[in-house]
Amino acid sequence: MLDVWFFALIGIALAAALLAAGFGLAKRPPHVVGLGALLAVELSLIAQLVASIVFASTPGHNPQNLAEFFIYLVVALLVPALAVLWSLVERVFWSNYVLAIGAFTVFVMVARMHILWPAR
Repeated sequence: MLDVWFFALIGIALAAALLAAGFGLAKRPPHVVGLGALLAVELSLIAQLVASIVFASTPGHNPQNLAEFFIYLVVALLVPALAVLWSLVERVFWSNYVLAIGAFTVFVMVARMHILWPAR
């Protein structure tokens, strides 16, 4: 996992978490901007999945534990999608906190993925 991509992913996830928490503090229902921020997190994770598949096939660029890395990545892909689904089903201001927790969960999972596949 490249350091530049790692910092971009955690920056996007933290920005989405703060944005969603801000909408929650303002007591607004889930907003298109907050949902779009989670979409940006999801798209960056999809790009990470593609890059990881490409880099895993090259010799000398494998993570310490390939299966654990990809399990983290697949679960990280599911978290924003399920948080957005939840917020669309239940349109109350508390759903913004679900979006914030989902984005923060992605931040933690990406940090763990970076430990499993350090830049070389």
